[in-house]
Amino acid sequence: MKHSILRFLQFFSGRVFDYRIVLCLIAIYFVALLNWKFLDHFYTILGRLEDYDLLFAASLPFALFFAMMVVFTLISFRPFFKPIFIFLILTASIVSYAMIRYGIVFDRGMITNFAQTDSNEALSYINLTSVSRFIVSGLVPAGLLLILPIRYPSSFMRSIGQKMVIAGLALLCLGGITSLYFKDYASVGRNNKILGKEIVPVNYITASIQYAKHRYQANNIPFSTIGNDATRRPTIDKPTLMVLVVGETARAASVAANGYGRPTSPFTNKIPDLVAFQDVSSCGTATAVSIPCMFSPMTRDSYNEAVANNSENMLDVLSKAGVDVFWAENDGGCKGVCNRIPNKTISANEFPDLCPGELCFDESLVLATMHEIDTRNMQSRLIVVHLNGSHGPTYFERYPEKFRFFTPDCPRSDIENCTQKELINTYDNTIRYTDYVISRLIDILKQRTGHYNTGLLYVSDHGESLGESGLYLHGAPYFLAPSEQTQVPMMFWVSSGLAAAQKVDQACLAKQAQNGSFSHDNLFSTILGLMQVDTLIYNPSHDILDACRNIKNIHASR
Repeated sequence: MKHSILRFLQFFSGRVFDYRIVLCLIAIYFVALLNWKFLDHFYTILGRLEDYDLLFAASLPFALFFAMMVVFTLISFRPFFKPIFIFLILTASIVSYAMIRYGIVFDRGMITNFAQTDSNEALSYINLTSVSRFIVSGLVPAGLLLILPIRYPSSFMRSIGQKMVIAGLALLCLGGITSLYFKDYASVGRNNKILGKEIVPVNYITASIQYAKHRYQANNIPFSTIGNDATRRPTIDKPTLMVLVVGETARAASVAANGYGRPTSPFTNKIPDLVAFQDVSSCGTATAVSIPCMFSPMTRDSYNEAVANNSENMLDVLSKAGVDVFWAENDGGCKGVCNRIPNKTISANEFPDLCPGELCFDESLVLATMHEIDTRNMQSRLIVVHLNGSHGPTYFERYPEKFRFFTPDCPRSDIENCTQKELINTYDNTIRYTDYVISRLIDILKQRTGHYNTGLLYVSDHGESLGESGLYLHGAPYFLAPSEQTQVPMMFWVSSGLAAAQKVDQACLAKQAQNGSFSHDNLFSTILGLMQVDTLIYNPSHDILDACRNIKNIHASR
């Protein structure tokens, strides 16, 4: 090893490399290594075709190389040459690893997720595998470029002339290749639009620009109020106490109550009046999208992130109507939804027995909810509980040791190095633990039915991929996302007192849960209806309970 390093250093000793040669080497590096995911996906697509031109298949690396040369040449000005390409190599190394290991697609939505990721979540992705990959594919080539002696043109005009020649020749070669196989490229590209989001570094640079543009535009949108006409109907017997549990990263496919073949719902299964909805779609595939969307009056089809971030939401409307609203947080933030209402983030200092390190188990939310109920005046209230749930990749940190039910599990963050069985066992443990937390919250509500009409609604913000089709985690573009990321569990429990006050037929509700199709679009009006809030923005067709209210009277009138 020592002699190899010495020979390597001797090769560079006294040599100066023309910047054009360095440009070619950088372009080759990006094509051969940092775009491995793109090339692999392209050839996988070709392999599924009945027939394709072998020369067309062979042309792609060359076309990608010439495209890189055009772009890289245009940004290769002497004062910024090394800083720009060192930055690109380092960032592209991270992006390439994430794409290969987790199947992540870098669009504006994913950049938004990264921008809103807290330090604990970011650190969960750091492990021996990711660090080693970054050193080999990022730091080492970036370091070589830093120390490499490079010769640049003697004058600015000469530099411009050379760049025009290089870019022109590369563009000519690229045009020649694409013209020969235009129909083939057009066909593959049109039918597989995801490929355009896999070319490094174009994908994440374009997405970052879109994110910055979107943020700039959002900052210029005036803040708007909604539901200014909201009023609450007078309480007849008891005030209403609703707990809205917003799950994290739970997918319906792994919940026993949704037909999964493993016992992941053993605690809520024992609650006779709890109904599990079988077909529920999320608004997004990431928390940063789903949370603002589900509390907004907008539907997924009409959802505008900039508008939602500069507008009031369901919680504001409830507050205007006189409902006491509170948010208990255990997942790194409410994404702006709870900014204007009382809220609390779970602290390790407050629950030391339930918070190993800086992370707290979701049982701490049970205690926080109990404290919130018992220390406030009796009035109609909504308590939102935001779980840490099944947030990856460190699934094993989401449940205590006594809830390590499915074994062997995967006690590491580089989940791609676990077996599929270990990964599924670990994730299923998180679902089972969430089921326990839900049952504990319902127990608290049952104990307080003497003073309140109580209910609990649980729904996850989005799902999770566990290696299906090579995808891990979440955040895929919605139009490409698999059902594992968009189909989420939703459970609903109401006390007999609340059912009577709402005039809800429980059998009707159970039937709806079994046969109906629902989504996050239903949450806004369902909660307003449960809290008996009247406002013009309430939509009865989106209220899950509306079809089951006064149903006995409806049948009698027929």
